[in-house]
Amino acid sequence: MPFLAFDLSAFNGFDSDILLYIQEHIRCEFLDWIFPNITYLGDAGIFWIVLTAILMCFRKTRRAAFCSMFALIGSLLLNNIILKPLVDRVRPYEIYEGLVLIGEKAKDASFPSGHTAASVASAVALSFHLRKRWSIPLIIFALMISFSRLYIGIHHPTDVLFGIVDGLLLALIAWMIERRMNRSVVWYQRFTGEKREEQQEA
Repeated sequence: MPFLAFDLSAFNGFDSDILLYIQEHIRCEFLDWIFPNITYLGDAGIFWIVLTAILMCFRKTRRAAFCSMFALIGSLLLNNIILKPLVDRVRPYEIYEGLVLIGEKAKDASFPSGHTAASVASAVALSFHLRKRWSIPLIIFALMISFSRLYIGIHHPTDVLFGIVDGLLLALIAWMIERRMNRSVVWYQRFTGEKREEQQEA
C-alpha cells in the first residue's frame, strides 16, 4: 500500500472540485495554448537549470546561482527521488471522472509536484541575492508554472500546494547553506569574488 495514500485520498473531493472548476470555467482556446507551453519550460527544471548556469558565468550573480543550484538539488532529492516513489499517488486524470488531461500522460507518481517545488525553490533562492526587478518576475513565473500543472490537469491541487511549501523550505535551507559557505569556505569566497572584494577594501 502506498505510504500516506489514505491521508491524501481524504483530499480527493477538494482536489477534484478545483480541477473540474478550472476545466469548466477557466479553460479556453488561448489558455489551452499558453499554459502547456509554460508547463513545458518547467520540465525537468530546464528553465531554472539554464538560468542558474547563465548566472554562474558572472561573478556578481554567482552567489545567487549557487543558492539556486543547492535548492534545485534539494528538490530533486526530496521530491523526485524520495517522496514520489514513497507516496506513489495516482494522477488526477486517472481517478476524477470527467477530468480531461491536456497533453501527454505522466510516467511518474503525482505527489508532490516536482515542477512546482523546483520552480518555487529556485525562484525564491534567487530572490535572496537578486534585485526585486528580477526576483519578483521570477517568482511570478514560478507560480505560473505551478498553476499550469493544475490547468492541464496533471496534478492534484494538494500536490501543488505541498510543492510550494517544500519549495519555500528548500530555498531557505539553500540560502542558509550558501551563507555558511560564503562565511567559511575560502575557495567559495574567491570564486564568488567576496574574498577579492575584502582584500581590495583592506
